[in-house]
Amino acid sequence: MSQRLVAAIDQGTTSTRCMVFDAAGTVLGSHQREHRQLLPRPGWVEHDAVEIWARVQEVVAGGLRNAGVDAADLAAVGIANQRETTVVWDPATGRPVHNALVWQDTRTEPLCAELAAGPGRDRFARDTGLPLASYFSGPKIRWLLDHVPGARERAERGELLFGTLDTWIIWNLTGGAVHVTDVTNASRTLLMNLRTLDWDEGALSAMGVPRAMLPEIRSSAEVYGRACGVLEGVPITAALGDQQAALFGQACFSAGEAKSTYGTGAFLMLNTGREPVPSAHGLLTTVGFRLGGEPAVYALEGSIANTGSLTRWLRDGLGVIGGAAEIETLARSVPDNGGLYLVPAFSGLFAPHWSPDARGILAGLTGFARHGHLARAVLEATAYQTREVMDAMALDSGLRLESLRVDGGMTANDLLMQMLADVLGVRIARPEMTETTCLGAAYAAGLAAGVWPDLDALRAGRRHGAAWTPEPGTGLGARQYRKYRKAVELAKGWLDEDDVIEGI
Repeated sequence: MSQRLVAAIDQGTTSTRCMVFDAAGTVLGSHQREHRQLLPRPGWVEHDAVEIWARVQEVVAGGLRNAGVDAADLAAVGIANQRETTVVWDPATGRPVHNALVWQDTRTEPLCAELAAGPGRDRFARDTGLPLASYFSGPKIRWLLDHVPGARERAERGELLFGTLDTWIIWNLTGGAVHVTDVTNASRTLLMNLRTLDWDEGALSAMGVPRAMLPEIRSSAEVYGRACGVLEGVPITAALGDQQAALFGQACFSAGEAKSTYGTGAFLMLNTGREPVPSAHGLLTTVGFRLGGEPAVYALEGSIANTGSLTRWLRDGLGVIGGAAEIETLARSVPDNGGLYLVPAFSGLFAPHWSPDARGILAGLTGFARHGHLARAVLEATAYQTREVMDAMALDSGLRLESLRVDGGMTANDLLMQMLADVLGVRIARPEMTETTCLGAAYAAGLAAGVWPDLDALRAGRRHGAAWTPEPGTGLGARQYRKYRKAVELAKGWLDEDDVIEGI
């Protein structure tokens, strides 16, 4: 078979998948496996990085098998990954010193508050584009070095390595030969300077992270090395954080184009071009992608912690539904939300509030409320959170979006898509291929390997799916949004100081 095929590994928060694409962007085969969510204490979220590496090998083998191809048929492999999740490991043994700290984990909030004392939460924002928050990798590295016996001394001697999941996977794929990350993942650590695209010495010093343990920062699309094992000999030619991969997979290559991915959380990203745009309204300034030696493309991002996870909460936590697809049917069983407004601050509020002391609240509860009203409130919460971020993007960038490209598992819910159009007042466009994270990783890998000649070829191959436009008179207007915002204010400040210290 001609080497015009590309594999993409998407290592996500709840599962890992591998997809094999041909030069037309068609999926030839895929395989997916979940991994455990480890919750040792309230607010603490961990993953077993060794388990994740085992899943990577399983899904790659399964993806190739289901596509009917061998590793020798691949021109390249690209990687997309959950971004801020932090692994520290011993390269001599290949074993992590602790479970990976997941991006949702809030145990580093006291450290962030300590670092923010005096200078404020924006202490590193001018250089890194990020506020001090438990979301990012830098404080997670510091926590591991401070709490794993002997870890700091070993790290300072160069005996331990750090990586987000892209780095961990590439290191393992290459048999420990390559320790790299790309600019998109590095830009989520609170440790990379957005302009130099290198580790920032001031942030490293303040955070107490030894440079010796950090990977080399590379572009998002170039040859990092060749794989061994299940992908023997295949060039590894791309790595992007999952949301940047989705931006790329949605062909948002030009300034002013935006996408929103609905998975565990929701992530809106707006391409702002070749210059970073500082945010004054609670957004993150980040790297969108960098291709080879070209200048980096920057983006504004709004990160929402809980969207798809709310469906799992209804299913697993409350037993209200038996499967994710049932939420739409249940929500359609009532004409409105019955006065219920859900603020899903299960681990604080992310953009644009950045309120780690917030906790979830269900406001407007009366004896009239039924399961259908709750299901509808869950979907509306996703739409209202998206509206908050989109408004902030317009204020920061000066751009008012006319459309939003959406992807991810929740976009299968047609009611939610119409809610988004009604609440945002813009056209919602869903592509034919909704797994754009994998597609973006494949696009970047294929560009670096010569499968596709340029960005224009990728634009031309983009396949449009369904679209929704605002419908007047839906009841999702200014009053409902005002009620939601009122509930948000009630959710803030729930935790007391002693709660934060104990990780509650």
